[in-house]
Amino acid sequence: MDSQPSVETVFQALTALYHNPDTAGKERASIWLGELQKSVYAWQIADQLLRLNKDVESCYFAAQTMRTKIQYAFHELPVESHQSLRDSILEHVAKVTAETPAVIVTQLCLALADLALQMASWKGAASDLIEKFSSNADHMNFLLEVLKVLPEEISSRSLRLGANRRTEITQELTDSAPVVLQLLTACTEKCGQDVRIQAKVFRCLGSWFNINALPQEIIVNSKLLTAPFMALMNKDCPSTLHETACDCVCAALYAAEDIEKNGLLAQALFRGVMSLPEAYHMSVAEEDIDKSLNYCRIFTEMAESFLEVIARHPNQGLGDLRLVELVLTCVGHHQYEVAEITFNFWYRLSEILYKENNDELNAVFKPYIQRLIIALCTHCQMDPDHDGIQKGIDGDFREFRTRVMELIKDVVFLVGSSSCFSQMFEALKNQTAASSWEQSEAALFIMCAVAKNILPEEEGVVPQVLEAVLNLPPSAHVAVKHISVKLIGELSEWIDRHPSYLELVLQFLFTSLHDANLATATANSLQNICSTCRDKMGDHFGSLLEIVKAIDSFMVSKEAAVGLLKGTAMILAKMSHDKITEGLRQLCALQTDQLKELMMKDEQVKLSGRSRAEPTFWLDRLAAIFSIVVTRNSNVTVMNGQQHPCKIVVEEVWPVLSMTCDKYQDDVRIIERCCRCIRFAVRCVGKASASLLTPLVTQMVNLYQVHQHSCFLYLGSILVDEYGMEKGCIQGLIDMLQAFCGPTFKLLEEQHGLRNHPDTVDDLFRLCTRFVQRNPVPFLQSDMMKSILCCAIAACSLDHRDANAAVMKFHIEFIKASRVNEDHENFAVRREATLKLLQEHGQALMTSLLNSSVFCLPSYMIVDIADVVFELMQVDRSSVCIWLEHALKSLPTQSSGGSVTATHKQLTDFHKAVTSAEDCKTVSHAFRDFSRLYR
Repeated sequence: MDSQPSVETVFQALTALYHNPDTAGKERASIWLGELQKSVYAWQIADQLLRLNKDVESCYFAAQTMRTKIQYAFHELPVESHQSLRDSILEHVAKVTAETPAVIVTQLCLALADLALQMASWKGAASDLIEKFSSNADHMNFLLEVLKVLPEEISSRSLRLGANRRTEITQELTDSAPVVLQLLTACTEKCGQDVRIQAKVFRCLGSWFNINALPQEIIVNSKLLTAPFMALMNKDCPSTLHETACDCVCAALYAAEDIEKNGLLAQALFRGVMSLPEAYHMSVAEEDIDKSLNYCRIFTEMAESFLEVIARHPNQGLGDLRLVELVLTCVGHHQYEVAEITFNFWYRLSEILYKENNDELNAVFKPYIQRLIIALCTHCQMDPDHDGIQKGIDGDFREFRTRVMELIKDVVFLVGSSSCFSQMFEALKNQTAASSWEQSEAALFIMCAVAKNILPEEEGVVPQVLEAVLNLPPSAHVAVKHISVKLIGELSEWIDRHPSYLELVLQFLFTSLHDANLATATANSLQNICSTCRDKMGDHFGSLLEIVKAIDSFMVSKEAAVGLLKGTAMILAKMSHDKITEGLRQLCALQTDQLKELMMKDEQVKLSGRSRAEPTFWLDRLAAIFSIVVTRNSNVTVMNGQQHPCKIVVEEVWPVLSMTCDKYQDDVRIIERCCRCIRFAVRCVGKASASLLTPLVTQMVNLYQVHQHSCFLYLGSILVDEYGMEKGCIQGLIDMLQAFCGPTFKLLEEQHGLRNHPDTVDDLFRLCTRFVQRNPVPFLQSDMMKSILCCAIAACSLDHRDANAAVMKFHIEFIKASRVNEDHENFAVRREATLKLLQEHGQALMTSLLNSSVFCLPSYMIVDIADVVFELMQVDRSSVCIWLEHALKSLPTQSSGGSVTATHKQLTDFHKAVTSAEDCKTVSHAFRDFSRLYR
C-alpha cells in the first residue's frame, strides 16, 4: 500500500465486506483490508476508527487491527511512540461500557496485554490497570478480562518475548498478586450471585495459577481458593460456572505439581478435592455427564500432580491411594468419555513403575490395573443392536477402542499378558446362555491387545482359545467372527512355535476370506501369519498365489490387498532361486498386465485414486512386491558368477514402468509411485540392474527438465548409493546431478522457493549426501559444489522437519569428509577440497546456523543444528570460536520494546559452553537454552 487511505475509504471497504451482496465485491474488500492491516498506516487508521466509534464492524476491525499490529509488527514503532500508543489504548478502554460488545473488549484487552508485555518501560502494568479502572463498575468486565489474558499472553509464540523478559514479567505479576487477589476477592463478595462475574473471577484466577504467580502463603488463606470448591459442591451450580471452577482447580493442581515448592498449596487442594466425591456421585445419579467429566478432570489432574509420590511412596502423605481409587471410580462411569480422561494418568503411572522395576511396588498397583482392564472391557462393548463389525461403529467409539488397546499394551506388564489373557478367557467361559454377544466380542478384543506378548511356551489357555475360535458356529455374530479373525493374526508368533495348528488356521482364514465382512481382517491376519511363520509356509505358496490372483473378487480393502501381496512375497523370498524367479514373474505380471492394458486404451480414463482403472492401484502393489523381496531376502543372495534370480523379472518390468512414466509424466502422484517401484526394483537386484542405468538416467533427466518432480532426485540418490563407487558410472552420475541442478536451483530461487518446495530440498540434499558418502572427490571438485553449498546454507532456516534434517545431514557428511577414512587413497585430496570450501563458507554457515536456531526453527529441530556445529569443531575448533563470535555480534541484544534479549554475560557464557564442549549433547543444550532468550 503506497499511501495512507482516508478513513472514509476504509468505511466503504468495511461496508462492502459486511453488507455488499456481491461476492466478488466482498472478496476485493477483504483483500484490500488485509493489505491495509499489513501496512504501517494501519496504526493510525485503527486509532481513528476507535475514536469515531461509528459502528460495531468498524470498531471490531480497528481493535483487531490494533491487536495484530502490536502482536506481529511492534518493531515498526519507534521506542519513543510506545508511551503515546499505551495512552491511546487506555483512552479507548476508558470508553468501554457494559454494552460494549464482548468481541471488541477482548481484542482491546489482548492489544493492551501484548503492549504491556513488550513495552519494557511500563513497569507494574497489572497494578496500574487495577488502580486506574477498579473504581468504575462499568470497567469491571474489561479489568477481569485483561487480568486474565495478561498471564496467558506470556507464552504467546508470536510475541517472542525472550526468556529474560518472561522472567521479568512473571516477577512483576507475582509482585502484583496481592493487589489482584484483593480485587478478585472484592468481586466475589460484591457480586457473589452474579454467575457471569463469578466465572470471570475463576478464569482470571486460573490464568494466574498457570504461570505460578500466586504466592502460596497468600492464596491458601484466601477465600478465593475455597470459592471454586464451593461452586463445585453446589448441585445447582450452572454448567458454565461449574466448568470454569473446574478449570480453575485444575490450573491450581498443575501449579502444585512441584510439591517441594508449593507444599502448602498442595495440601490445601488435596483437602478441597477430597470433599468432592459425593458431588461426583450425585452427578452420576442425575446423569449430568458434563459435571461428571469436570469432576473426573479434577481427580485425574490431582492424581497426575501427585503421581511421583503416589508411585514411589504409596499411601504416604500426598501419595494417598484414595486418589487412585477416585480415578478408578471415574473409569467405572457408564459413559466411556469419562473413562478416557484418565488414560494419561495410567500411561504415566505405568511408565514410572516400569522404570522403577520394583516387584513390591508393582504388587501394590496390580489390583488397580486388574480392575482397570475389567472396566475397560465393559466400556469396549458394542451396542447390542449393532449388526455389523467394528468398522461400522461410531467414529469416536472406534477411536476410543483403539486407545484402550494402546493403553492395555502399556499397563499389562503389571499383571502379566498371560494372566490378562486367561482372565478374559475365564470371563468368556463363565458366560451363560443369557449373556450377549457384545460381552464375548469385548473380551476377545482385550485378548487381541495382549496376544502378541503371550509366551510361546504357554500351552494352557491359548489352545483352548484357538479351538473355540476355529470352531465358531455359523450363527455367531459377525462382530465376534471379525474379532476372532484378528485374534488369530495377533497370535501368529505363538502359532509359529506350535506349527501343528498352522494348517487348521490357514483353512479357517482361507474360508473367512470369502465373507465380505471378514475379508479385510482376514487378509491382514494372513499377512501376519505369512510374516511370522514364513519358514513353514513354503508349501502354501501356491494356494496364496491363487488367492492373490483372485484378490479383487474378495471385498478386501486396498491396503489389506497390498498387505496380502507382501505376505505372499515374504514366503517367496525364502524359496529356492528357480522358484523365486517364476513366482516373482507371476506376481509382477498380475500387476504389469493391468498397467499395459490401461495404457493401451484409447479413451481418456478418469483417475479416481481408488479405482482399478487408476495406475497407482497397480503401482502400489508392484512396489509392495519388490520392497518385500528386498527386505526379506534371506534366500535372494548370489555368489560370484551367479545370476540374480530377480534380474530377468526386473528387466521385464522396466519397459512397462518406463512407458508409465512417459504417459503420465505430468501427474506427480503417478510419477512418485513409478519412482517408488523403480527404487525397490533397483534395490532388489543391486548392481545386477546395470543394464537399466543408462536408459533410466536418460529418461529421468529428460522428464525433470519439463516437470520438476522431486521423486526423480530421490531416485537419483538410490542410483548413487548403488553405483556411486563404480568407476565407470561416476561421471554419468555427476552429469545427472548437473542436469538436475539447473531446474532445481531455478525453482528454489523463486520467492519463498525453499518454503514452497520442501520435498525438492529434502530430495536434493539426500542426493548430495549420497555423493559425499559414496564418492566424495568428484562431487567436491565439481562445478556445482559451491552453488550446492550456498543453497544448503540458505536452507538451514527452513522449518520443515524432513527437509531441514536432510540439509543438516548433508552438512555433517560434507564436513566429515575432511577427517574420516584417513587410510583411503583419496583422503588428502578430499580433505583439501573440504577445508578450502569451509574456509570460504564457514562464517556464512555458522551465522546461518545460529540465526536459524534463534529465529526460525522450533526447539526440537535445534539438535540437528548442534550436530553440525559439533562436527565443525571436530575439524577446526579455533575457526569455530571466531565464526561463532562474529555471528553472536550480529544478533540484537534488545527487543523492539526495549527489553534486554541477551546480556553480555549470557552471550559469553553461550560462546564458552559451545566452544569448550566435548560432546554433542552439551552443544545441543547450550543452543536450546540460548534460543529461549529470543523466543
